[in-house]
Amino acid sequence: MISAEGSARPSWFQRFLLPGFAFKAVIIGGGYATGRELAEFFLPSGPWGGLAAMLLATLIWSLVATLTFLLARATGARDYRSFFSALLGRGWVVFEVAYILFIILILAVFGAAAGAIAQAAFGLPPIIGTLALMAGIAGFATFGNASVETLFKWVSFLLYGVYAVFLVLALTNFGDRIAAGFAQSLPTNGWATGGITYASYNIIGAVVILPVVRHFTSDRDAVIAGLIAGPLAMIPAIIFFACMIAFYPAIAAETLPSDYLLGQLGNPLFHFIFQLMIFCALLESGTGAVHAINERIAKAWHIRRGAVLGNPARLAIALALLVLCMMLAERFGLVALIANGYRALAYIFLGIYVLPLLTLGVARLWRGRQPSPEII
Repeated sequence: MISAEGSARPSWFQRFLLPGFAFKAVIIGGGYATGRELAEFFLPSGPWGGLAAMLLATLIWSLVATLTFLLARATGARDYRSFFSALLGRGWVVFEVAYILFIILILAVFGAAAGAIAQAAFGLPPIIGTLALMAGIAGFATFGNASVETLFKWVSFLLYGVYAVFLVLALTNFGDRIAAGFAQSLPTNGWATGGITYASYNIIGAVVILPVVRHFTSDRDAVIAGLIAGPLAMIPAIIFFACMIAFYPAIAAETLPSDYLLGQLGNPLFHFIFQLMIFCALLESGTGAVHAINERIAKAWHIRRGAVLGNPARLAIALALLVLCMMLAERFGLVALIANGYRALAYIFLGIYVLPLLTLGVARLWRGRQPSPEII
């Protein structure tokens, strides 16, 4: 069967699972994959409060992703600028500024995390890990949608498999400590704030992955993919958080909680595999963020010049972003970047994305389909 866009009908994987895998790819990043974000936003509320916050964040992700996908289909938006032109009108400029700040922050975090992994796992200078990540992101971002989506697919299989093995090993080695941690009667103060804050700055991933919307064949596809996206993105985090409780509250002070837990397992081979998985998670997150910028520029280039943005140009843009942003990792540490930068972005995106989507976006969907204007 041929789709409306003139290509073979997308597979069920592209329509239903790929958006969730892509969403997970964008948000998992340095802080999630290493456990640092989980320690920052969820551990302060205790074991059960942290889980409640994670479930709240999952619900927010699914709701906002569903509405985002529906509005993108209704307006024909395939990149973040077109989407916010439809949602905010001339206010799209505010989002563009905030998104640039977001890209600078997350790529700096990814660079810092890759450097920390290289040093902790292999005894290499941090700059080696940062440069290796830069090379990988630039390589995949150069070749556009097909390359990026292939990365999302295979890294997702690796990631879910590694987290499943990690859970089994953790339960085998210190399952009694996990049970004891959850058996404690501890305050759950701030769980709602933690869940909303974490969800708010990460939900931007639903806009970053808008190129995958082209695979949807109906609004039903958009709804199913949006509802699935939240759980697909959060399940690995819940697994890791549960394992962290075995060493709560001391683990909250660790820069790399993942490395700490792997040390407790005492399995060098799995330690290596897990660190490789984290590096791949950084790779897919960074690639997704850079690819969104490339797609935004590609559309503007096509409107202005009537030409396709070539691979050399995509490579040049990717390298320029990576050099600028990841070199910040040499100046600021991972913990400081997450604690200070992400909270501010959470409130910004809540104000210029989530709230407008739940009000103006829903009203736009209620009125019916209207294409967004072509803007440069």
